[in-house]
Amino acid sequence: MAITINTHLNFRGEARAALEFYRSVFGGHLTLVAYSDFGLPKDQPGADQIVFGQVTADNGFTILAYDVPAHAVPAAPLTPTTREHGMTLTGERFFVAVGGESAEEISALWDKLADGAEIVEKFGPSPFSPGFGMLTDRFGVTWILQVNAAHAG
Repeated sequence: MAITINTHLNFRGEARAALEFYRSVFGGHLTLVAYSDFGLPKDQPGADQIVFGQVTADNGFTILAYDVPAHAVPAAPLTPTTREHGMTLTGERFFVAVGGESAEEISALWDKLADGAEIVEKFGPSPFSPGFGMLTDRFGVTWILQVNAAHAG
C-alpha cells in the first residue's frame, strides 16, 4: 500500500498561473480542469478558472490547487463547510491532500480520520476521481482524501 500526502493550495483566480509556474520550476505533468469542463457555462464569470489542478513530476514533486469561485467569496470569511450550488467552498489557503491507488485503501483511511471530524464532502466517486472526500478533523485541519486517477475529461 502506497499513499501520498500533498499540499493543496486555494487561490482566487491565480491557480492556473501558479501551477504553470510550479511546473516551470519543478518540471513534470500539468493537469488543469476548468469549471467549464464540469458544466459551468463558458460565458459565466469564472468558467475558465481551475476547479482541479495538479503538477506531478517524476522526482516525486506533486502539488494541487484550485480557484475558489469568485462569486462565492462573501464579505465574511468562508468556513470549511460553506456549500453553494453543490460546490464545496473554503477560505482556507491550503488543504492536506492524501492520495492512494485504490478506493479501498483510501476509504479505510477516511473512516479513521473521520472520527470526530466535520464532513465537508462525503467520500465517494467524483467527476475527477473514483474516490474523493473532504473533512475537517477534530483539530481543525482540512483534509482531502482521493484515489489517484487521471481526469477522464
